[in-house]
Formats: sequence, structure tokens, C-alpha cells
Amino acid sequence: MVFGLENISRLLQVLEDPHRALHMIHVGGTNGKGSVSAMMASILQEEGYRVGLYTSPHLVSFTERIQINGTEIAWDEVVRLTNFLRSRVEAEDIPQQFTFFDFTTALALYYFAHQEVDVTILEVGLGGRLDSTNVIHPLITVITNVAKDHFQILGERIEDIAHEKAGIVKHGVPLMSGATQPEVIQILEETCKEKEAPLRLAGRDFKGEKIATGTFNFHGRQWDLADIRLGVAGPFQIENATVALGALEALEERGYRVGEESIYQGLAAVRWPGRLELIQESPQILLDGAHNPAAAGSLKKALQEEFDYHHLYMVMGIMQDKEVAAIVAELAPLAEVLIAASPSNPRAMRAQRLAEIAQDYCSAVTVIEDLGEAVAYAQKVAQEDDLILVTGSLFTVGEARDYIVSKGQG
Repeated sequence: MVFGLENISRLLQVLEDPHRALHMIHVGGTNGKGSVSAMMASILQEEGYRVGLYTSPHLVSFTERIQINGTEIAWDEVVRLTNFLRSRVEAEDIPQQFTFFDFTTALALYYFAHQEVDVTILEVGLGGRLDSTNVIHPLITVITNVAKDHFQILGERIEDIAHEKAGIVKHGVPLMSGATQPEVIQILEETCKEKEAPLRLAGRDFKGEKIATGTFNFHGRQWDLADIRLGVAGPFQIENATVALGALEALEERGYRVGEESIYQGLAAVRWPGRLELIQESPQILLDGAHNPAAAGSLKKALQEEFDYHHLYMVMGIMQDKEVAAIVAELAPLAEVLIAASPSNPRAMRAQRLAEIAQDYCSAVTVIEDLGEAVAYAQKVAQEDDLILVTGSLFTVGEARDYIVSKGQG
């Protein structure tokens, strides 16, 4: 990791600053960034806009990160743009101190500019203040929420993390946020006052009201919408959809029409793989990359409120730099059997160590190091009315999803 905007700014400079031609929404926060981004993209696409979407990390293929109207960038285009950008870097003799994320962010912005998208939705990679995406000046800024994650980098106190997230606020640019903690809200308010940026908070300036599973009403400054149905599962997705609609209402105030029909159709059609994704029936296989305690808590709530099953077989793999004990404490007590695995990532905690932690919370813990074998074992022992959950990391979910799809089961 090389934090700061100098490297990305230099890369964009040799590309003639393509980001300056783009009209963007910048999305930061701890959890829900990808879902909020996908929701806004789906609605704007229904409205007839050509929408660029840049997210990270990917589940299976790098091309997932860069999409226009739901279509991933082609691999030959990735190769062409990589060679082009590399040639420009070498021609300008730029010191190659930039990161993978610097390079791919520059590539994405160049691609969107040359594809002449109408709106670009850019998800923050990590933190905010020093993230590569923070080189832009957007139409609207979004901070979904603030919770503890990446504490080794962003700080251990929620206030430290909030300051890093608030670093994406730009002068005069409206900020929409789903943050709820008083100390976080205070930091957002102080930052917005300093930057003369209007602040709108979910629950105060715009509201979402759950009326049934996957259905809610929205009340904004101008919009009043009833019986909106979501195409993604989980009670927390209503919170994400509320933030997405708050942002699009503000975008409309800046001259981008967003009609009611597009809102209803866009939210009904939205899909976000690996986030409470039910990929198989009988037995059900559910994928969710709950990679921090807050996300694990949201997953626990969803399992308790929105899914029916007899026994829960949990396949879990977690990165060792995460708050492993807190994640396990939230989820492991729900499992009939917990299968500890280790995805193919150098950051992954060894399955045996994960199992040792899980044994304090679940009476039946099995160690199967290979993730594909762990999923296969769960499928073998689960009955038709059981639920298999794969969780703990997006890397775990992506690898498992690839395994299931490759076997023709998903």
C-alpha cells in the first residue's frame, strides 16, 4: 500500500486527466458501499443514462470491477488499456511507485471517459482521505456508514475511522450518509461545515420505513414513495436503498432527472453477487462476505429474520488481519456445524487456527483446509431443508462461488 494522491494524480496526468470530463458520485463508508453503488447504477440505467460503475474487490473476475450499464469490461479491452497505460508511464519515465489500485483506478477513469458515460459511480477502495479514488471532484458524495474495519490502517477508535471516511467530502458538494453514531455524525457535521458542503442524514433528512420483508417506503425532501420492492435480500439492504435514494434525490436537484418508474424497476432488478446471495436451492446455499463485526451482525439479523431452515452448516474463511474473534462470536453460535476453511489468499487465517477460535462458540467444528472441499462436504451432509452459509470474507465467497458455478450447481 502506498497512501496518498500523488501517484494516481501523476498517472491521470499522463492520460490527460480523463476524470475531469466525468460526472461522478463518490461512495465511501465501511459496509454497504457496493450495494448502494449497484442500486444507484441500476436506477440510473433504468432512467436511460449510460452508467459507469467502479467497485472493489471482485469476487471471481477482475472485469467485475469496471462495468457500464451492467456489462463488465471485456478482457481484450483490459489488456489493450493496460498496455497503453504502461507505455505512457514508460514514455514519461514515471517512477513506478504506484499500486495495483492506483493503476486500475486510472484505467477505469480513462475507460469511462472514452466510453462517454453519462454518470460514473466510484466506490472508495479503503478509507477515503488517502484513497486513490479521492482525486475526483464529484456531484454527490456518499458515506454509507462508519464501523470498525481495517483498524491497523485507519485507526482503532471509531472517531479515527470517521475522520478518514470524511476525507472524501469536497468543498460545496452535498454529502449523504447513513451514519448513526453521535460521535461520527459530529465529525461529519464539522467536516461539512468546514467544506461548506450540505449534509443530509438518513433518519433525519430522508427516511426509509420497512413495511415487509424486502419492501419499504421512502420519504425524502421531495420524494414520497410507497411499497418499493428490493431485488436483494437482507434487512440492511433497506438501509442501503434509503441512502441510495437520498443520494439520487440530491442528484436530481443537480439536474439529473430520476423518475419514479425507474426507481421501482431499478431497485427490483438490482443484483449484487456475494452479498446475501442465494445461489442454490435444496439445500439452500447462501453466500455473504461478512468481513467485519458490523457486517457479521447484519448477516446474523438476516438469518434470524428472513431465512427458514432446519440446520445451518457454516463454511467460514477469514483474513487474519480482521477482527476474527468478533466475527466468529456473532455467527458461530448459529451453526449446527461450522467448517473452518482457508481460501487461497496469503492473508487468510489457517483453518486450524480459525477452528480453535470457533470452538468457544460452536460445539461441532470441522477443519477442511481446502475451500472447495469444505463446500462439497457441507453439500454432502446437509439435508434438503438445511441451509449452507459461506461467509467470513469476500475472498472466501468469491472462491466458493467460482467452485459452485464451475460444478454447475449454482
